[in-house]
Amino acid sequence: MSLFRKDIYVFDENIPKKAVIRTYTENDFDELIRVQQESFPPPFPSDLWWNKEQLHNHVTRFPLGALCVEIDGRICGSMTGLIVHFDPKHPQHTWEEITDNGYIRNHAPDGNTLYIVDICVSPAFRKYGLGKWLMQSMYEVVVQLNLERLVGGGRISGYSKHAEKMSADVYIEKILTGELKDPVITFLLRCGRTPVQLIDNYLEDEESCNYGLLMEWRNPFSK
Repeated sequence: MSLFRKDIYVFDENIPKKAVIRTYTENDFDELIRVQQESFPPPFPSDLWWNKEQLHNHVTRFPLGALCVEIDGRICGSMTGLIVHFDPKHPQHTWEEITDNGYIRNHAPDGNTLYIVDICVSPAFRKYGLGKWLMQSMYEVVVQLNLERLVGGGRISGYSKHAEKMSADVYIEKILTGELKDPVITFLLRCGRTPVQLIDNYLEDEESCNYGLLMEWRNPFSK
């Protein structure tokens, strides 16, 4: 089984703190589910939190796409992906379709794209910038496997507060011009992801009004 591990220092203001990013394993499942519960409280649907069958598939089908981050031995974030055949000319899909509802039984080792299933960090640990470190680590997996890109649908989790005043397209435009900030999309932009297409009915998510913004990171070494 291929494993990923790197030791880094993250910062709480000016105070460094050692962190480890590594492949998660069967022994981590209870902790990973706890992180999901902390990261996605209601109204996020609880049935979209990981279950152990999904996590088992992650670590057996594509361990390089199953990453967690821990501080002081405590798992405080995770990120999961699978490899798919992605056609940029036909980007329309739902989260459930492309990730096999999180079970990744459709993982295609000969595919061209690493697709992000999920990323989450427990709220108490977000001051360390761990989400950006997890994203960077998954970019490294893309380069290691010589894939063309990393792609994922970002929840536009702030849109429900503006939905009566503007369309989702206008909301995204205002994020890109800096007029508005979105907790997820602004974070992904800071991580180097760029918009591809807005998708309606991407994911059952009240905060996003079921929209998702497909965003990518192109492998600069891929021909």
